[in-house]
Amino acid sequence: MMLARNAESLYWIGRYVERADDTARILDVAVHQLLEDATVDPDRRCRLVLQVLGMELPPKDEELDAWSLTDRVAYSKNKPGSIVDNVGQARENARGAREVTSSEMWECLNTTYNGLGDAERQARKLGPYEFLSYVKNRAAMFAGLADATLSHDDGYRYLLLGRSVERVDMTIRMLLSRAGDRSGSPAWVTVLRSAGAHDTYLRTYRGALDATRVVEFMLLDRLFPRSVFHAISLAEQQLLELDNRPSRVGAQAEAQRLLGRARSGLEFMQPGMLLDDLQPRLIDLQETCREVSEAVTAQYFHVSPYVAWADASASDSVDRFIEESEL
Repeated sequence: MMLARNAESLYWIGRYVERADDTARILDVAVHQLLEDATVDPDRRCRLVLQVLGMELPPKDEELDAWSLTDRVAYSKNKPGSIVDNVGQARENARGAREVTSSEMWECLNTTYNGLGDAERQARKLGPYEFLSYVKNRAAMFAGLADATLSHDDGYRYLLLGRSVERVDMTIRMLLSRAGDRSGSPAWVTVLRSAGAHDTYLRTYRGALDATRVVEFMLLDRLFPRSVFHAISLAEQQLLELDNRPSRVGAQAEAQRLLGRARSGLEFMQPGMLLDDLQPRLIDLQETCREVSEAVTAQYFHVSPYVAWADASASDSVDRFIEESEL
């Protein structure tokens, strides 16, 4: 049996590394758009990126541009949700769970964190791409090391579970940023580029680009690893293997029930109706991610006290028993 604290650390390592990777992808696309498209309102676009990432918005009288956005989202050590903060949180969780991670995984996270300063200095000279590319490459290296050097037991399942839940949440955030745009808007390309899905999408749909197909690909595709359906299915599989007790009535755990309901809703959704009520559907999926995380925490990571008195009368009875024994 794995200790609850180690299981929780692995779960959050998976989430933090995935969040750093996805944040770097989203910021990379946003900065390129700000620098290359003169028609884009920099302040409005920067605030949209911060909203997508769930980060705190600055006062309205503070103008944002590509450089101030990068400072907040990438380099800041004091902003929760920044890339540096996410990598640091993953490293601290790995530090406390050394006995259940491989030395290569720890060295990768530790080296990545220690190299952020040099990457930032290079980026300030040559552009944000240097820093963002460093983070994306190191996240991919960590995923490969985890797959190759960690036993595919419960610890690996917690790591994959955290990564999958975070991937669902971040993909939904990308789609929410474009919900409401017209079907033929070129802005939908930013969703594909942010998720690293542009090339795969073009090969799948032979270059045809419209909102319905983009949403269909990012929500329902069974083969693309960053689609919502694929990530939910993978998370559900990890939970099934973690709780391998047979049941004759379906899912017993709350997290399994929530993921199964979300997967079924996507599996039997009519593709042609995807843009109808897209925003409420995405918000519902995002709420499901939050509930799944809470359910996983309650089921696997919560530690009950060894002794808990039911009421004061029980304690009084024990005191009387001790007094009578001494007499």
